[in-house]
Amino acid sequence: MMLPFMLVFVIFTVVPVLMSLPIGLTDFDMVTYPPKWVGLDNFYHLFLNDSIFIKSIRVTLVFAIFTGPLSYLLSFLLAWLINEMNKTMRVIFTLIFYAPSMASGVYAVWQLIFSGDSYGIANSALLNLGITTSAIQWLTDSRYILTVVIIVQLWVSMGAGFLAMRAGFQNIDRSQYEAGAIEGIRNRWQELIYITIPGMGPSLMFAAVMQIVSAFTADIVARNLVGFPSTDYAAHTIMTHAFDYGWIRYEMGYASAICMILFIAMFAANKFISKLLGKYME
Repeated sequence: MMLPFMLVFVIFTVVPVLMSLPIGLTDFDMVTYPPKWVGLDNFYHLFLNDSIFIKSIRVTLVFAIFTGPLSYLLSFLLAWLINEMNKTMRVIFTLIFYAPSMASGVYAVWQLIFSGDSYGIANSALLNLGITTSAIQWLTDSRYILTVVIIVQLWVSMGAGFLAMRAGFQNIDRSQYEAGAIEGIRNRWQELIYITIPGMGPSLMFAAVMQIVSAFTADIVARNLVGFPSTDYAAHTIMTHAFDYGWIRYEMGYASAICMILFIAMFAANKFISKLLGKYME
């Protein structure tokens, strides 16, 4: 039963990842065969000559620091609160919070909210309250672009990680709470710390991995919301840089080098999280 999934996973995930390293050592434009071997030149150029890539590292780290942990905690808290509701309300609120991760039209709504004229919802509210005297260019002013994109990224990040936490709460044996009450647990916070969190270790780990991947590969939200490229590359992440060289310029060797660096960063972050949450996996 696992064979169809494993075939698709190996062909479209494992093989491309393994191919990215040797391709990253070449000058490959998808037309000239065979690719020209350049060794580590792509990597040298990335760190020594590519100022946009260096800026994309900073943007990606800001994304990862804010959207990763915040989205993880938000997913956990919402899953916890929803788990306390009755069955019908659990289904309704799970759909409400999960739906934005699937709906492409959500960007049109946020563009309306952060429209740069006085009719935009955010600008209209600020003008009516007297906080500002003129409309703010949320999606084109580099001072605001990254903040807006982070807000929207948090909104659409309730995906597989959120569902995993919902499932984790559902799978905890209720008899553990009864045993905990006998052993001296007296309130919900103690239940959360001593029973709930240790009991949903696999779900916490899966959600953490998904949030790391989502935070480090953030790209689609920025391109749909503020355009490509964004003003002063304010929302230009490593993944956006890879998209630029891979799908706009067709410099696949250079794009593969970028993706390999991103893969190493994500692998290191996953290792750190695995060590941090490892005690809940026992």
